[in-house]
Amino acid sequence: MRPGGDAVTLPQRRVTNRASNAMARKQLVEAVAYFRTSSATNVGADKDSEKRQRAAIEAFAKRAGYVLVDTFYDADVRGSDPVDVRPGFAAMLDRIAGNGLRTIIVETANRFSRDLIVQETGHRFLKDQGITLIAADSPETFVEDTPTSDMLRQILGAVSQFEKASLVAKLKGARERKMKEQAAAGEKVKCGGRSYRELNGAMVDLARKLHRYPVNGRRRSLREVSAGLAEAGHCAVSGKPFGAEAIKRMVRQ
Repeated sequence: MRPGGDAVTLPQRRVTNRASNAMARKQLVEAVAYFRTSSATNVGADKDSEKRQRAAIEAFAKRAGYVLVDTFYDADVRGSDPVDVRPGFAAMLDRIAGNGLRTIIVETANRFSRDLIVQETGHRFLKDQGITLIAADSPETFVEDTPTSDMLRQILGAVSQFEKASLVAKLKGARERKMKEQAAAGEKVKCGGRSYRELNGAMVDLARKLHRYPVNGRRRSLREVSAGLAEAGHCAVSGKPFGAEAIKRMVRQ
């Protein structure tokens, strides 16, 4: 106290600011980000899909008060694939099961799934586990649970599913027209992306060799050929061994 009995007020601004910042950090909600890319042609460091999804989710998290503690990515996984067979999604659920984290953020609802049935069943599964799913472009899509929000979510899922089906039909029509033009011109018919031989001729040669030469008097199955390629360091873009259909295409080239 000053002489005369006046109280002295000490400066508190710095202490208050520190306490405020600490409280702000504590109020942030922990979440994980989930990315998905349908086609292998859109996977890679030079592609936009993962970068775009990451930027959108990080921007939303910053605005909405979330802190991203981990990210999970399903590369070359179709939107119609059930969530329980996606390796990245399964790893994310394992991560969530190990702590109190209960929030997943995706860029859009169709990054979660383009198929209406898969989207609805997946959302219900997460909800039953006490996990909140948030779409960064429309945060209320999965959070609200009213007849109106259910209807809107189903409409958006149906529209997305229709758009994909329309695109597939258009691409199929374009491929068929090109094949007819090539056949009419006497050219070798080829349409679509690069073949496995163009991507990696040595890998195709090895696949054909493994398939052609028997072991113990028995020809290798397609899955055994895939395992042989994996042992030699040849895997799909997802990092997993090639599927039987991919091996079948290789041995025919």
